[in-house]
Amino acid sequence: MPIDMAVVPVAGRGTRLLPMTKSQPKEMLPVGRKPVVQYVVEELSRCGLGRLLFVTGPGKTAIENHFDIDLELITNLRETGREELLEELAFERQDLEYFYTRQRRQLGLGHAVLCAKPVVGREPFVVALGDSIIGINAESKVVRVMVEQFESSGADVVIAFEQVPRDEVVHYGIAKPRQKADIFDLDDLIEKPDVAEAPSTLAVAARYVFSPLIFDYLEKTEPGKGGEIQLTDAIRAMIHEGHKALGVCLPAGERRFDIGNFESYFQSFTEFALADPDYGPALQEFLVDWLAKHGTNRAEKYR
Repeated sequence: MPIDMAVVPVAGRGTRLLPMTKSQPKEMLPVGRKPVVQYVVEELSRCGLGRLLFVTGPGKTAIENHFDIDLELITNLRETGREELLEELAFERQDLEYFYTRQRRQLGLGHAVLCAKPVVGREPFVVALGDSIIGINAESKVVRVMVEQFESSGADVVIAFEQVPRDEVVHYGIAKPRQKADIFDLDDLIEKPDVAEAPSTLAVAARYVFSPLIFDYLEKTEPGKGGEIQLTDAIRAMIHEGHKALGVCLPAGERRFDIGNFESYFQSFTEFALADPDYGPALQEFLVDWLAKHGTNRAEKYR
């Protein structure tokens, strides 16, 4: 059965981005011209996914509102002679079906995925974290590659990975690959290993493809720290019991933009704004001048 369903977990509270996230979802924070989750949806649409299931929580209604067709706004733009702005709402007309379910308790990413079971049923599906953009303007095709590998290899799980500096492996799930290649068999997945014990510098990059078998393993995964059910624990159990798992590396020059803290958010916004075809060049000139006026030698690296 061709994979057509993507699960997008968006239930996290975003506490590392307070106070910005006190009354709006972190997935709705702007990066360049668009909110984070719109990039995720556009990426999945380009990769051939037609049905999207958002796993939401308290305070997330702005996400549902964003993807609804706003007839009142459309009418207002037409009546006030601003039809050119209708193009900015083209995402509303994408040939996609949207579904929503709730994670009623904050019990971790594994639990959020498990909340999708009643809707997904017994079919394979993609998981794309709603606070992570892959590639500038979400033009990545890595999910399409992952789906193709899943369907052709008979795997039960395919995971995207990106290279990170070795001193940063303590923040991620890290792959233990069986061979060195852009697409590899996954021997194990180690959650936040010590630098000296990390089997590689390949970090999970917020995109997965699963067979429905993952639900069986999530249901029997014991809660860990903070009472949360960890997706990594369920994946490891699948691997250790002999189920086939593959890793797919992000292409060279393509990376994950993780909107999880202020440092990564500010960097992501700046990089997307600089890549804007209309406003990027002027912004770059402004930044170069600003750095020069404030007496830093870093200005030269941007010229």
